[in-house]
Amino acid sequence: MASEKIDMKQYSLGSITSKTMGDKVVWAIVVLLTMMSLLAVYSSTGTLAYKMSRSTESYLFKQFGFITVGIAIIYFAHLVNYTVYSKVSQLLFIISIPLLIYTLFFGTNLNDANRWIRLPIINLTFQTSDLAKLALFMYLSRQLSKRQETIKDFKNGFLPVILPIVVICALIAPANLSTALLTGATGLVLLFIGRASLKHIGGVIVIAAIPVVMLIGFAKMYYNESDHKAEPLPKILTKGRVGTWIGRVQTFMYADKTETSYQIQQAKIAIAKGGWMGLGPGNSEARNFLPHPYSDFIYSIIIEEYGLMGGAVVLMIYLLFFYRCIRIMKKCPYAFGAFLSLGLSFTLVVQGMANMAVNVNLVPVTGVTLPLVSMGGSSFLFTCLAIGIILSVARNVESIEGNTAEEKSNEIVSK
Repeated sequence: MASEKIDMKQYSLGSITSKTMGDKVVWAIVVLLTMMSLLAVYSSTGTLAYKMSRSTESYLFKQFGFITVGIAIIYFAHLVNYTVYSKVSQLLFIISIPLLIYTLFFGTNLNDANRWIRLPIINLTFQTSDLAKLALFMYLSRQLSKRQETIKDFKNGFLPVILPIVVICALIAPANLSTALLTGATGLVLLFIGRASLKHIGGVIVIAAIPVVMLIGFAKMYYNESDHKAEPLPKILTKGRVGTWIGRVQTFMYADKTETSYQIQQAKIAIAKGGWMGLGPGNSEARNFLPHPYSDFIYSIIIEEYGLMGGAVVLMIYLLFFYRCIRIMKKCPYAFGAFLSLGLSFTLVVQGMANMAVNVNLVPVTGVTLPLVSMGGSSFLFTCLAIGIILSVARNVESIEGNTAEEKSNEIVSK
């Protein structure tokens, strides 16, 4: 009986392994980033644990729980045939619009922004923009695959694919401008790859650049360079988060002439202390001073503890992930799968690059997290779902390649 039980366990483990398909490198990247996440989150939550009167171990176990649920999401999502997501995308896109509207007016206010809604039963805050981004790129991939013959036509091809991007970005922007800009830029890149007219894409970029240029203009207009001080803004520019956006642009533009923001100061100190090889795991000092070291500025903690070499490794992992997703896209014989894998991977990599750029002061401060590394939440789980969908496309590609190879071998045998 004991031997039978062992055999059943081996069979069960073997069945799970056999069903785990898709790009093995992407699976390895998921494991690497989640392991880094455990180390970095455990190291950076000391101050948060003190404020909340909890132990750092509790946040370690919480992160481990999110990782466990996230990997389960990846596993079950990759088992679904990716063509199912084409049908689901329409429903998700329709649902995301009223959710974003509800969030703007009735969402939970955290850090002076209505970006979240609180789920009543489990008492978990849920960032609706995460669902909206996923739904948008799934829906956009569906539309692009169906409109390849008419994509050059403005009315019948371009308008139906640009309107979803405009609607989602317009609803995200009031509470989270950086996410809206990144989402819009990723959408335009996907349209470019989908053979949309450069003239139409250029027109959208010009129109979208107008408010950005105005924002930069107001930042320059209401800043006294001689005194190195920001001047009071008129009331019309203090509504919503416009004043915050202008302030961040001013801080970024004039960082060489006045003190940089406290966040960037502490991030630079962390990076400087890290040097080439870092202070070692758990030896971060900036975690006690840096705001949100476990989410928005976790990359600074990684560099402080593991040095510039560790930061470079994280960067290379994201680039490798993007390369493997491009490889999946090229091998996929169907347009929807190709657009889906590329769109979802590009938005994750762009988000990661934006987070790293903020940490090293290449762009103004934003509120984006480092995918699969920052402390778990709804964003972490939606990232896992996106990776699961990408692996679903990869699994289908592997299946097609396997069938093709089998057919060729059968032909050789018959000859």
